[in-house]
Amino acid sequence: MEGLYKVEYEMNGGFGRSVMYVHDGKMFGGNTAFAHLGNCQVIDGEVVAEVNTRRHSASPTHRTLIGSREVTIRMRGTLQDGAYLFTGDVVQEPGRGFRALMTPLNDDDTPPPGVVGEGGVVSGLYSIRMRALDGVTGGNTGVMLLHDGQILGGDAFFYYTGAYSSANGRWKGEFVNQEHTPARTEHPLFGGHEVGIGFSGRCDATSAEIEAIALAGKRSIRLAATLTLMRSFG
Repeated sequence: MEGLYKVEYEMNGGFGRSVMYVHDGKMFGGNTAFAHLGNCQVIDGEVVAEVNTRRHSASPTHRTLIGSREVTIRMRGTLQDGAYLFTGDVVQEPGRGFRALMTPLNDDDTPPPGVVGEGGVVSGLYSIRMRALDGVTGGNTGVMLLHDGQILGGDAFFYYTGAYSSANGRWKGEFVNQEHTPARTEHPLFGGHEVGIGFSGRCDATSAEIEAIALAGKRSIRLAATLTLMRSFG
């Protein structure tokens, strides 16, 4: 199951999407409002997983399918036609069914990882809040996974792949923002484009900041973003 996935899920009569990265039995991902952290293993050809879902955005505009800020989902899944189909339950809401389809995303074009030295940004799962500058309206929230010089992440519409280098409280790199679900009506700033983003900024043990230039079609857009560490790989 190693790799980056789009997740489409049903719960409490509603529907949602997120991204998920699976590596060495660990699961890290999320979307616009929630982060996902869990574990999985294959037993007799079936994937057995437990995922903790934790809210990272307090914005009331972000729709939620659960009443709590944090829940645990236990699920089992099998590989069917190249994707993993899961069924399970929400521990805190007995009787509430959960279904999810995990479809692989193309992360083959991810550049080689950068070099991370002493005082570099901490490897882990971060929430990210991105905003446009220079009077341009737009922004987004999601999750970003920083793993030894590699960038992965996304939200309900987009996914990120890229690389970074870091040392002495600074970091720099680049990533590509791509759609996994059409987003033009929800996010007109980036929707419909494959967006290349180069950045630099500061970092410490719990957070990071960046200033960036995004190339969306023929437009060049200045961005700023704040990343907050939710779980390190330590």
